[in-house]
Amino acid sequence: MFDQFKSYISFLIASTNQHGIHSPFIYDLVTKCFYSNQKILTQQFNQIHKYQQSLLKNKQTINVTDFGAGSRVFNSNTRRISAIAKNAGISNKRAKLLVKIVQYFNPRNILEIGTSLGIGTACLSIGNPKSKITSLEGCPETAKIAKEQFNKFHLNNIDIKIGDFKSTLPKALYNKKYDLIYFDGNHQKEATIKYFELCLPSVHNDSVFIFDDIHWSKGMEDAWNYIKDHNKVTVSIDTFQWGIVFFRKEQPKEHFVIRV
Repeated sequence: MFDQFKSYISFLIASTNQHGIHSPFIYDLVTKCFYSNQKILTQQFNQIHKYQQSLLKNKQTINVTDFGAGSRVFNSNTRRISAIAKNAGISNKRAKLLVKIVQYFNPRNILEIGTSLGIGTACLSIGNPKSKITSLEGCPETAKIAKEQFNKFHLNNIDIKIGDFKSTLPKALYNKKYDLIYFDGNHQKEATIKYFELCLPSVHNDSVFIFDDIHWSKGMEDAWNYIKDHNKVTVSIDTFQWGIVFFRKEQPKEHFVIRV
C-alpha cells in the first residue's frame, strides 16, 4: 500500500487537466468525454446504481476460483457476493467514466477480459446497447451470478465465455477485430503483457485498450511501462487507476498523465 501511495504522489506531480494538453484528439477526449456532465447519462447511471445495489444486498456465499494475483482484502476463496461487490467491483467514479468512454467512441465489438460480477460489463452494455460484448471469466461461480444479473437487468448483448484465459482468450480473438478491449482479469505483470500481445493482431486504427489498476503493484507498473512504450502504441493516457492506449497511426507518439 505504501508503494501505491508513493505512485499516487508521483502521479499527482506529473498529471495535468485539459489546460496542459496540446493534442486536439486528447483535448477533445478529455473535455467532451472525461470531464463532461451530460444530463443524458442520468438514466444510464441509475441503471448501474441499481445493478450495484442488487449485488450489495446479495448475502449469498460462493467459492471463488482465482487465476490472477489474488486479493488484498479476502483471506479465503469463500466470499459473500455483497463483499465482492463492495471490495472488488468497479467504483462509481470509474463506472461513470467507462459509460462515457463507450458512448464517446461508440464501439460495436467489445472484449472484456475479466467479468467478475459483471459491473464493468454492465457499464459497457449500458454505454452502447447496440454493441456486441464478449466477456471472459475464469470463475464459474462469479460468472453464474453475472449471468443472472444480466438477465435481471435485460442486458442482452453480452456473451460470457467461462474458463482459463489461456484457452478462452485465443478463441475470442481468432479472426476478430475489436473496437475496445477492457483488461481487468489478471493483475500480474507477465499475464498482462501476454494478454496485451495476444490482442494486438485484433486491433485496427481506432481501437482502444483500457487496462485496470496499472499502479496496483510494481509488476503492474512495469507492465504498463512496457505497454505504453510498445512500438504499436501511439498515444497512451495514465489516469492512475486506468491506463488507456490508442493505435492511431496519424498521431505522434505521446504519453499523457491526466487527472479524472
